[in-house]
Amino acid sequence: MTTIATTHAGSLPRTPELIAANAARAAGEQRPDWDDFLRSEVVALVQRQLDLGITVPGDGEYGKAMSSTVDFGAWWSYSFQRTGGLSLDTSMDWAVGRHLSTPGDLRTTGFVHRRDHQRFAAAYEDPTSGVMSGEAPTNFPKATGPLTYTGHDAIAADVANMRAALDATGATSGFLTSLAPGSAARLADEHYRDDRAYLFAWADVLREEYRAIIDAGLVLQVDDPSIAENWDQIEPEPSLDDYLAFTQLRVDALNHALRDLPKDRIRFHLCWGSWHGPHTTDLPMKDIVGTMLQVHAGAFSFEAANVRHEHEYRVWDDVALPAGAVILPGVVSHATNVVEHPELVAERIERFASRVGPENVVASTDCGLGGRVHPQIAWAKLESLAEGARIASSRLA
Repeated sequence: MTTIATTHAGSLPRTPELIAANAARAAGEQRPDWDDFLRSEVVALVQRQLDLGITVPGDGEYGKAMSSTVDFGAWWSYSFQRTGGLSLDTSMDWAVGRHLSTPGDLRTTGFVHRRDHQRFAAAYEDPTSGVMSGEAPTNFPKATGPLTYTGHDAIAADVANMRAALDATGATSGFLTSLAPGSAARLADEHYRDDRAYLFAWADVLREEYRAIIDAGLVLQVDDPSIAENWDQIEPEPSLDDYLAFTQLRVDALNHALRDLPKDRIRFHLCWGSWHGPHTTDLPMKDIVGTMLQVHAGAFSFEAANVRHEHEYRVWDDVALPAGAVILPGVVSHATNVVEHPELVAERIERFASRVGPENVVASTDCGLGGRVHPQIAWAKLESLAEGARIASSRLA
């Protein structure tokens, strides 16, 4: 019998106690037992995942709390708190990645300038529309000096907490997330002033975190929405060839950071943006899948439950997986409050299993659930994911 493994894309809902402790910490009132408290939170989180049937758990990004100075998604901004050579710039208009890039002199224009944001401006500006726009942070960093990794203590704590959780629960495998150079380099650069030099500087910085995770016996998940997401930030819309060349440099930088690390302990997470809003200008999966598969990784995570991308499972009719690689398609979505029925989840899994082989499919979420849906809904979605995987496993026997 084929057993479909299950996992998720990273962020999970924080408990009320952790939210309160993080708020106190941001206010300079860290609880005296913080280290022990956070570790107990991660242990309990991993146990909850296992109890639901998630077979490859993560730490929920619990060690990546948002700070009072960089108030954006923890999956991204945490890295800026672990990197030297950055300075806050309160005058920025969220113009992320204003440095020039070649070929075609492409440049990203920042999230507030996305083509979807322009097309649906009235919806984004209407607080009753249900669209989650994501307000720009008031304080944002930029590179003003040589980049250095300063997060040794932080990643050591993340690793220790996850290792303790695996030991306490008996789980055989677990993962931690880390940022990709291409996504980090969307910050403005006032030091390197050269796209390649800036990207590879980020690669050298982030490699230290990658190695710490893998050296601890954990699975590394590299988060890099920029690979597909930059498409919607470039004005005017570029040619596909120019965009793929622009993106290739980002893949090259990531592979530089991942060089010589074991592929079977690395998974790559691609997405088209986590906000609850229209995505009509997303780059099609068929146009980016070949670039994605060039990443030095053994597993590839992507959105497949998102209604803008669910139909793209057919891409795998014509695309061959690299030898030894597996896919982690999203089979439940962070972009809707509707909890997917387990039968639908099973059908989604079976679509991929019939194309790449059930042994090469791990059922996952589209993106992180923490902060995207109510905690009750997030846990219900993971329950449906696990139940759907059980149904699919029985059918694929």
